[in-house]
Amino acid sequence: MCGIVGLLDTRGRREIDEALLRRMNDTQHHRGPDEGDIYREPGVGFGHRRLSVIDITLGQQPLGNEDGSVMVCYNGEIYNYRELTAELKALGHTFRTHSDTEVIVHAWEEWGEACVERFRGMFAFGLWDRNRRLMFLARDHMGVKPLFYTMLPDGLFAFGSELKALRSLPGLPRAIDPCAVEDYFAYGYIPEPKTIYRGAYKLSPGFRLVQQVGEPLAQPRRYWDIPFKLHHAMTEGDAQGELVERLRDSVRSQLVAEVPLGAFLSGGVDSSAVVAMMAGLTKGAVNTCSIAFRDKAYDESAYAAQVAQQYRTDHHVETVDTDDFALLDTLSDLYDEPYADSSAIPTYRVCQLARRRVTVALSGDGGDENLAGYRRYRYAMAEESVRGRIPSGLRKPLFGTLGKYYPKADWAPRVFRAKTTFEALSRDLVEGYFHGVSIMTDAMRAQLFSDSFRAGLQGYRAIDVMRGHAAGAPTDEPLSMIQYLDMKTYLPGDILTKVDRASMAHALEVRVPLLDHRLVEWISGLPPDMKLKGSEGKYIFKKSMERHLPHDILYRRKQGFAVPLAAWFRGPLRERVRSSLLGPNLAATGMFNGAFLAEMVEQHQSGRRDYSAPIWTLLMFEAFLRKEL
Repeated sequence: MCGIVGLLDTRGRREIDEALLRRMNDTQHHRGPDEGDIYREPGVGFGHRRLSVIDITLGQQPLGNEDGSVMVCYNGEIYNYRELTAELKALGHTFRTHSDTEVIVHAWEEWGEACVERFRGMFAFGLWDRNRRLMFLARDHMGVKPLFYTMLPDGLFAFGSELKALRSLPGLPRAIDPCAVEDYFAYGYIPEPKTIYRGAYKLSPGFRLVQQVGEPLAQPRRYWDIPFKLHHAMTEGDAQGELVERLRDSVRSQLVAEVPLGAFLSGGVDSSAVVAMMAGLTKGAVNTCSIAFRDKAYDESAYAAQVAQQYRTDHHVETVDTDDFALLDTLSDLYDEPYADSSAIPTYRVCQLARRRVTVALSGDGGDENLAGYRRYRYAMAEESVRGRIPSGLRKPLFGTLGKYYPKADWAPRVFRAKTTFEALSRDLVEGYFHGVSIMTDAMRAQLFSDSFRAGLQGYRAIDVMRGHAAGAPTDEPLSMIQYLDMKTYLPGDILTKVDRASMAHALEVRVPLLDHRLVEWISGLPPDMKLKGSEGKYIFKKSMERHLPHDILYRRKQGFAVPLAAWFRGPLRERVRSSLLGPNLAATGMFNGAFLAEMVEQHQSGRRDYSAPIWTLLMFEAFLRKEL
């Protein structure tokens, strides 16, 4: 696990500035504190920060082939590297190390761009081929590892593991992309391939890019997608058995390390299942880490302890205060661009705890998206069921009109709050799901932004992100569609981003067995009613785990990491909210409607409305702006 940077002169062979390359590399020291090195030749430069996990002695980077004509700079783990090494040796390739990095070099020589289709793992890398005069970038199938890139006005192509590496380039245009701002205040993050800056991009999951010398900025191309192709008829019992075996295989493949290895254990279904598989595959006790909260309303540590006791893990728990808001400014440094998932706070703390005992930790991330575990899937399917009973030509005008004129009644008993339901039923599946996951609705963002900012969007709306993914989706089945949308937006943009930055801030490698692309492919082919059965999400997963985990672990109400934002903003962060939202930084952008900001603050702090999520989103945006000024 590492941090990587690279520079390529697309207009010639200018000497790469060594000081600049080192400065870029040093911005990511936290990602690889064990070693750091750079490589330069005319027109090309690589930098690498190493967290040593595999082949500690010989696995230094950047690394090349025998004559140095192919060089690679790589972040991640390729779990099937031993099988690929054997195959490539049989084809005549000579290896000098036992690292997975060298596999990339020889796989490129043998298979070219198609090499990534053979890799099983989490990875982001840049590869220079001197003979072909090109730079090849690739990102893993699910987007576990990040990769940012840009083309500067002078023709210098640059990439890095984090946006801060690109921000260290003096020639990087820092103009904020208004469409990215619109996306951020809808989703709470900036979805791929955008970044907060107009001229910088994220390489999307499952994509590769070939940047040829002498050519303008290349367009990325997809090499893999989640198939959602239904398997042949399979009984529920057969599906349960195969799911366990495939999960066990995924976990087994990710246990390769020459450093201490453990797991996060929250007490939820996914992390508990991963620990259960690990316990059956390792000789000694599994190292597990959990955090407990002093406020019992947020605390799940008793469930984690139950699983730890069952599998006799070497379990470590640290208790933290729910009032852990001191991390607010730390988070804005970690994420480089506006990012508004407040669960980044406890995630940061559990990574901090884990790093004291291990260098590699397995997590349960990805189970909710893979196996339909979120409650919002249940709600979306209930809405879609009603929509399906009413012709679209009647449904849209009827429920659209009712939603428009029915009074908003947040204060009333739930049975009388029909406005939101009417509005939801007037939408199609994608629009309804987008509305359900948005931090700020279309109507709220219309009030939030100034007239001039809205005009500058030129009709762009954040829903266009989901519309674009839906148009290219390999399925039109409703549940599979919204799972697909989450795997293209929320999973890489929020969940995996959160864990990558929080873990790498502590030089901790996190692996995600539930996002092994082979396992994802297979799960996507299960019938939707094996994932969401009635009101039970992750149905087949829970059934398959009944022999391995207690009933109350499997079937209790999902809780998840949370922090008490509403109370913070009326109490200890009251003045921070006022100074940030009503102060000069947001006003100076010209993006916002000051009267609406003041109304939000007053209504939340008086207790009349709960605007905690929008306020947190604005706080993190303002914290980003302060770093820009």
